[in-house]
Amino acid sequence: MPFEERKKPRITLIDVAQHANVSRATASLVIRKSPLVGAETRLRVEKAMRDLGYVYNMGAARLRAERSYTAGVIVPNLTNPFFAELLSGIEAVIDAAGMVVILGNSGDSAERQDMMMRRMREHSVDGVIICPAADTGPEFMRQFAQSGLPLVQALRHVSDEFDYAGADYAGGIAHAVDHLAALGHRRIAFAVHGPVHSAYNERVDGFRDAMLSRGLDPQRIIRVPNPVGEIAGAASLLFDGHQQPTAVICFNDVVALGLSAGLHDRGLRIGEDISLIGFDDVSDAETMRPRLTSVSTAPVTIGQTAAQLLLDRVSDPRREARRLVMRSVLHIRQTCGPIALSALQ
Repeated sequence: MPFEERKKPRITLIDVAQHANVSRATASLVIRKSPLVGAETRLRVEKAMRDLGYVYNMGAARLRAERSYTAGVIVPNLTNPFFAELLSGIEAVIDAAGMVVILGNSGDSAERQDMMMRRMREHSVDGVIICPAADTGPEFMRQFAQSGLPLVQALRHVSDEFDYAGADYAGGIAHAVDHLAALGHRRIAFAVHGPVHSAYNERVDGFRDAMLSRGLDPQRIIRVPNPVGEIAGAASLLFDGHQQPTAVICFNDVVALGLSAGLHDRGLRIGEDISLIGFDDVSDAETMRPRLTSVSTAPVTIGQTAAQLLLDRVSDPRREARRLVMRSVLHIRQTCGPIALSALQ
């Protein structure tokens, strides 16, 4: 018998509905994860799909709905664990909506970011969540928005014309300065790295404002190298001035982990001889010894918020742009202590 004659007929949604003793419309609602279907009915339809070997034709559904059920996400750095946590939040919401994520890494390059955005358009994504590369201007966003592509900014923003989900960076820095000042620290340094963008400026401005409001010198801002492997060696930059800092706030946890290694190599005890605070509070903060005190910016929550903003924007393109900023919280662990008596001299 020819192979074509031995092929089984394709199982349709009508077959599933009949097997589960429901209407085709109800079976369709189950596939689209509609909350209108009761739990018992949903289980019955899902069992029928498994029993019959039904495979949902997503391609045909996309053509009918004129949607791809995909969301583009463009981030600047996949080596930073912060972005992995952000993505987990995005994927949780996008997956619950019956969609999938197409991920792009701009490498913080405006040129590569432009290419990635065009690729997203070629794949007909329903919208894009983007953490803009440094030097991105509003005109970049506008050119894609004008073509009808829904956009949401995450972590960094370039224009109030578009939805934004981010963190209170300045507030987080203020919490860190408050904590160190309460421990007696007056000579506090801020270790920064990476390109300049909105989140960078908000952190730096927040440090200066917090220090000045307490009558402290805001000028101890040092810049460490971007390559992670070179941060430890840059710990010496903290001691180039006349008066050495007794505490350091770091731009992110990656910088804190690198400086911790460099300070250890100099024979300094973190939390005793010098205090250290990270920023972002990613999972690595708990694995460091002593455990890293860090400002939590809730990347998973930001990811979930950005994804929901995108879904809302896709369903209502004309709605007013929203700006949702998550509160930052200082998680106190073991890398901060009272100022050492020797440092007071």
